[in-house]
Amino acid sequence: MRMSQGVEWALHTCLNLSWLNTPVPTGTLAAFYELPPAYLNKQLQALSRAGILTSTPGPRGGFHLARPAEEITLLDVVTAIEGPDELFRCDQILDKGPGEHTGVDYRQSCAFARAMSGAELAWRRELAARSVADVRADVERAHPESPANTRERITELRG
Repeated sequence: MRMSQGVEWALHTCLNLSWLNTPVPTGTLAAFYELPPAYLNKQLQALSRAGILTSTPGPRGGFHLARPAEEITLLDVVTAIEGPDELFRCDQILDKGPGEHTGVDYRQSCAFARAMSGAELAWRRELAARSVADVRADVERAHPESPANTRERITELRG
């Protein structure tokens, strides 16, 4: 499994926005990590549709968190960018193999499908248990200068 780059970009953007009390334009957010603005904007729009970000129009507008960082889970962000579909899809190939198949739903009875489903459930639970605020606290413990550095860099980029 490999998630798109958009997940990483979205997670870091949410973290940075959690340290700011003002909307930030897409161009400024993109310049922060030297990302392509058009592609980052697609991720920001997906976060907006999911209710994670809101946007404010106008010359001092931009994106900001729609709710407190404590209420935004890592799973919320991943789902907003990647979608809600399961990672493993059982196509029931056992139905084509030898033996009786009438009425068998291999998505439920296949040992691989069950194992993959269990692993995904554990992964989703872990992401749902961690919020942007949890990660923010980890970063602030390890790098206490990060909030101030982020605010300073955003101010510089806004010009």
